[in-house]
Amino acid sequence: MLRLIGSNLLKNSKQVRLFTTANYKPESCVKEEPAKKVSANVENLKDEEIIGLVDKGEIQPHNLETRLPNDFRRAVHIRRKLLARDLQKEHQRALHAQAVVAAAEKAATSGEDPASIPTVTAPSSNLDFDSSINNIPLDGYDYTKVLGACCENIIGYIPIPIGVAGPILLDGKLVSIPMATTEGCLVASTHRGAKAITKSGGAKSVVLQNGMTRAPVCRLPSAVKAAELKQWIENQENFYQVASAFNSTSRFARLKNIKVVIAGRLVYLRFKSSTGDAMGMNMVSKGVEKAMEVISEYFPELEVLSLSGNVCTDKKPSAINWLEGRGKSVVAEAVISGDIVRDVLKTTVDSLVSLNVDKNLIGSAMAGSIGGFNAHASNIVTALYIATGQDPAQNVESSNCITLMESINNGKDLYISVTMPSIEVGTVGGGTHLPAQAACLDLLKIRGANVERPGANSEQLSRVVAAAVLSGELSLMSALAAGHLVRSHLKHNRKTETKPQPQADQISMSHNLPHTD
Repeated sequence: MLRLIGSNLLKNSKQVRLFTTANYKPESCVKEEPAKKVSANVENLKDEEIIGLVDKGEIQPHNLETRLPNDFRRAVHIRRKLLARDLQKEHQRALHAQAVVAAAEKAATSGEDPASIPTVTAPSSNLDFDSSINNIPLDGYDYTKVLGACCENIIGYIPIPIGVAGPILLDGKLVSIPMATTEGCLVASTHRGAKAITKSGGAKSVVLQNGMTRAPVCRLPSAVKAAELKQWIENQENFYQVASAFNSTSRFARLKNIKVVIAGRLVYLRFKSSTGDAMGMNMVSKGVEKAMEVISEYFPELEVLSLSGNVCTDKKPSAINWLEGRGKSVVAEAVISGDIVRDVLKTTVDSLVSLNVDKNLIGSAMAGSIGGFNAHASNIVTALYIATGQDPAQNVESSNCITLMESINNGKDLYISVTMPSIEVGTVGGGTHLPAQAACLDLLKIRGANVERPGANSEQLSRVVAAAVLSGELSLMSALAAGHLVRSHLKHNRKTETKPQPQADQISMSHNLPHTD
């Protein structure tokens, strides 16, 4: 009966297209028809005329910059208008569909004659997608630096506050730490840690190893053949032959080793290479493709299933990165005088040492953590990565860190260190060329490639990351030991003025106190 009533309602109302989150795709984002030839010069057309061509399938929305090569800002503006229009249209359809279903259920309950039910009209909506999208900044940005490098289907940019912590005395030089974050208290806390370290004589750092990895997964006819490949690669002469092919793809890529991992007849070849001042994922991938061509000549039955087999490991937690390292493996350390612990950090050496064992070591072990033997390394890593144009998703492995604390000098002073085996950073490539991110690298005096010593700039950035984490760990652990965490967050991370109500037809949300544990 309900189905019959719903059918009649649909006949008596405007055509309704029901959709779920699985099939919802705004029209301006999914047109895949072959582009038709545009007769007019697109740049001379009005915005409404260009939108008309998009609707006809003569211009694809993602190609607007290509059709408007002299005005990327206009291309972004038109895409915003398309998105707002299509979102509004889809939302109105959804409300209409809900109204139809509600009317059908009411009729079924009351036993009304389906033919007598009046036409269902779409209700009005409180949502205004034009206003919402207008809150995303459009002007004041050089979109030419983004297209083809950092983002697609651009509709604007997100401004994120950038604060500075420090300076911290690192390896004998003062370094200011740029941090992009929306978490109140984070910069202030890191700044306090940097102050305590600097007042105590500064921090020292060392880069233990440097090498980006990529691990293709290959399949051979049998486990026996897989073992033969392992033995072949581990032969020094064969390795040199593979390395020669790998190194030929770049001036900076230099293959260091290949770790072979076998599972049945599957073989994972974990290539590790230096990559100059680039983070190096693309560089290593290019070298791996060339190296696999050489290996395939000796093992023609080898089938490369994927260039990445997850033994790399990129953007996922893994024991192999924790143990073997990826990118830069760095240790930063400092000795904090007992007076500074008392006067600046407001706690004691014994309290810090004891809490570090109970929380960062035992607590993380009880949680089964991999590389998470720290208080909040990922907080600092992410803020620095966003500020300097790194890949924020690589925070996953770059935040691998163990924080150690000891009382020294007969218990008077504190020794603290952070060991981070997989910091993945670069000073060229990715988002490092964008104006704001490049400016942050300028603050650190490491923008671009180091001509005299390739790789030195990216190594210095990894040292800064470790030193910043050292500062953050010291300050947060002190706040926890002294019981100041909640108080500081209430002071720095809570807005007291009345917040504007979100526009919505129906909204359900919860809010938790921002925190760092």
